[in-house]
This record gives sequence, structure tokens and C-alpha cells, in this order.
Amino acid sequence: MSQTPIRTVDFFDILIADLARLRDIAQRRFRPLTEEQLNRRPGPGKWSVGQCLEHLNIVGGHYLPTITHKIHQAQERGSKPAETVKHGFIGRKMTEAMRTPPSQKAMKAPQQYAPTGARLPRTVVEVFSRQLDELEVLLKQARRVNANAIRIPNPIIPLLYPRLPDVAEMLVEHLKRHVAQAERVLDGKPGNLK
Repeated sequence: MSQTPIRTVDFFDILIADLARLRDIAQRRFRPLTEEQLNRRPGPGKWSVGQCLEHLNIVGGHYLPTITHKIHQAQERGSKPAETVKHGFIGRKMTEAMRTPPSQKAMKAPQQYAPTGARLPRTVVEVFSRQLDELEVLLKQARRVNANAIRIPNPIIPLLYPRLPDVAEMLVEHLKRHVAQAERVLDGKPGNLK
């Protein structure tokens, strides 16, 4: 999103619309897959569709409880939404990194967020869908508090505490990046598939 001020409600509505598109892809493309299709890797060292989703589930499993807790704290304090969202320098950089096409800049997942490599059951798609639903609920709640005042600890660099709008936008961009990766695996398209 641009660096010009954007209304808080509009900001979160855009992210929620992105989640709706991702949910549609998950329902249409990933839910019907057999366990074999879900686990088929396009090549050595490349992630399968299931591994892409497992990675997103691991990341969501870290961030979603923290975001839930922080939003509930803000609600208990009687926090009111700011008119516009504010982005921090580091938060913008994190989001920009997620937007960079894999063909231009490949990223390696930190070990604690890498998929297991084990054969995954079809429930990985269900967990992914539930996390999309949970994130949508959190984004709707974030519209009703001062999201700019909520800081979320960065799991990789513990001294960083980006604002909730930055983390929310980065998470949605991360989801989009890996869902597109999973679609490339399904479509057998070349490109950086890890």
C-alpha cells in the first residue's frame, strides 16, 4: 500500500478483501487435492503445496495468538481507533521484502518456520483455512482499537516491535507470496518455488 495516509477502516478492509481472495483460492485449488497431489514436490529441495501451507500455518501459529492477546489488551484499556494507520520504517521494509517477486529475491525461511518435510495430511489445508478465518476476525477487531499503538514482537529479531498495521500487512503479503508459490507448483510453472 502507498505511504500516503490511509483511513484505518479502509486499510483493514483492503487486507480483509485480500484474505477473501486467498480463501477462495484455498477452497477452489487446495481443498480438492489428494494427499498425493498435496505432497508432490516440483523438484529436489522445492516445496510441495502442502509444505507451502504448512509454512504459513507455522508462521500463523506464532503470530495469531500474540495479535489476539495484544488486541484484547487494547480492548480492555478502552482503546479507540486512530483515523489513519501509521507505518514504521522497519515495518514498511518487511512488507516490501514480501512483495519482492521470488524471481528477483529468493528468501529462505528461518529454520523454526520451515516445513517439516514429512508427508502431510490433507488437514494442512483445513488448518490454513481456519487461520485465514482467524486472521480476518482479528483484522476486524483491529479496526476498532488504536492499531498504531499495538506493538507485536518480531520472532526473528526479538528487539523489533513493529506496529500492528505493519505486521498485519506483512502477514497478508506473506500469505499471498506463498499461496502464489503453491499455485505455481500446481500449475507446474517454473520460477523460484522455494
